[in-house]
Amino acid sequence: MKQVFDIFKRLAGAFALAAALLSMPAVPAHAGDNLPEHVFVGGQKQHVQGIAYDAEADCMYMSFTSRFLKVDMQGNILASIDRIQGHLGAMTFDPKDRKVYASLECKDDIIGQGIAKVLSVDVVKQSVFYIAIIDVDKLDKIGADPEDGEILKTVCVRDACADYDAKVNVGGTDLEHRFGCSGIDGVAIAPAVGGGATKFSDARKLYLYVAYGIYGDLARKDNDYQVILKYDLASLAKWAKPVVFGQIHVSGPKKPAAKYFVYTGNTNWGVQNLAYDESTGNFFMAVYKGKKPEYPNYDLYAFSIGQKPFKAALAGVPYFASATQLNLNDNLGVEDPATGIRGWRFKWGSTGLNPLGDGLWYISRNAKNKATGVQSCDAVLYRWTGVPETPFEEVRKYQGLLNNWFVFSFLADMPLGGCGSKERVFYLQAPSLPPVSCGG
Repeated sequence: MKQVFDIFKRLAGAFALAAALLSMPAVPAHAGDNLPEHVFVGGQKQHVQGIAYDAEADCMYMSFTSRFLKVDMQGNILASIDRIQGHLGAMTFDPKDRKVYASLECKDDIIGQGIAKVLSVDVVKQSVFYIAIIDVDKLDKIGADPEDGEILKTVCVRDACADYDAKVNVGGTDLEHRFGCSGIDGVAIAPAVGGGATKFSDARKLYLYVAYGIYGDLARKDNDYQVILKYDLASLAKWAKPVVFGQIHVSGPKKPAAKYFVYTGNTNWGVQNLAYDESTGNFFMAVYKGKKPEYPNYDLYAFSIGQKPFKAALAGVPYFASATQLNLNDNLGVEDPATGIRGWRFKWGSTGLNPLGDGLWYISRNAKNKATGVQSCDAVLYRWTGVPETPFEEVRKYQGLLNNWFVFSFLADMPLGGCGSKERVFYLQAPSLPPVSCGG
């Protein structure tokens, strides 16, 4: 009798665990069924900067500062471009022309010095900023030559170069770098802001949006806006030139199609990752949060593609009469009562932010081994919630009894269902699945 009682106690515990699992959020059968919850890549010398998923090839692209990787969805490296002499940052993928577009900074500052040290090369003498265009279908080996013009070409972002090199006067003080420009980073492909289309399929034309990096200078007042350039995506190819180490070029559009300013308060290095999500109609800006005490200093901001840009003076910028501006979305995030600025406190996204559609996202979670210095990226599958406090939740594919079967082990001294081992397996199984045997 005691043995029977013990079995029922263990069965009760197993059912209790099953009930707990079934109570967790379930993923609809159609949502991300074939997408792994994690794509992990480790063993890198520098930290991850951006990620992009390629549905047709079922692979992912990642930038690790001076290295570009093509990996399968199990995290195995399929191909790479190594020793990129610059800071390869955020990226986006165009499934139509099958090219990755990424920011590339060749800088003479502390970032450039760090890259030069890792690569054992000289620091560049002039800072120049490019859009790197990578033909992923031609990348078919590990350690591809970055100077191979068939794989990697660049287009100069001349407006960012001009703002970086400019000197301005604010309140009688001469300052370097107009708007606090430190270069570029976040990039995204989307329809025109205010053009009426929110879906890629409805857009007459697509554009590449390029976000500035912004120095986290607490003393100046002219660096409290995110600056975003807009370029005609289809026209960029005519400006593209191969990379040649030790040489720079300035081949690129003289001016962008538009230049937008978004008031967020200062951030440390500006927009790290920019992403457009057509399911919500919003651009998302992931940043390293700022430190000016008068601002809420969120990690993530959003603005709607449906708004009409407007012209107005820029607060704290005396050297610009007026500029084209965009407002943050006033229906999303947490509102700071002092400034009215809205955003989220969300730890991840600054090293990779990739919307997949239908509310699903891959978001990078970077890590560094303190003992060895080895870096890694864990691209984690998330679902958009829209909740101010928790905008994203991890996808956990608990499908319940109709889609999966749950296995629970327990010890028993009496045979059960023909299983003779003391280590029994109690299982619940969907009717569509083939029978399984008891295991020891």
